[in-house]
Amino acid sequence: MSGYDDIIHLPHHVSPRRPHMPAADRAAQFAPFAALTGYGDVIKETARRTDAAPELAEDERERLDHKLHGLLNAPDGPPELLVTYFVPDERKQGGRYMQACGRIRRIEDGSRDILLEDGTRIRSGSVVDIDKKP
Repeated sequence: MSGYDDIIHLPHHVSPRRPHMPAADRAAQFAPFAALTGYGDVIKETARRTDAAPELAEDERERLDHKLHGLLNAPDGPPELLVTYFVPDERKQGGRYMQACGRIRRIEDGSRDILLEDGTRIRSGSVVDIDKKP
């Protein structure tokens, strides 16, 4: 005789006051919980890769400036350009390189920021390369 022979053939108890709980809800009672709320997000943010900010030498900056003015003063008007620039990350050190295509509407007098016709504003110190769009 095993330890459950006296109760093994009894009917399953059904509560008259509470409805039957579905199996999915029963399983949820035993699911793990996040004891450290937000810790996973911190780990993902730390693991997210960013590029280092460019450090252009003075002669490279002059070369880019000369190239930009040459393209702006082209005989048949300013061509459509492909500008590669660096955007700093808002949350951590570093950032990412981006490219914008378009014609330059103007260069801001005080800040020397580049404003494209589509409204894109590129900080002057963040430009890494400027080329004619192929």
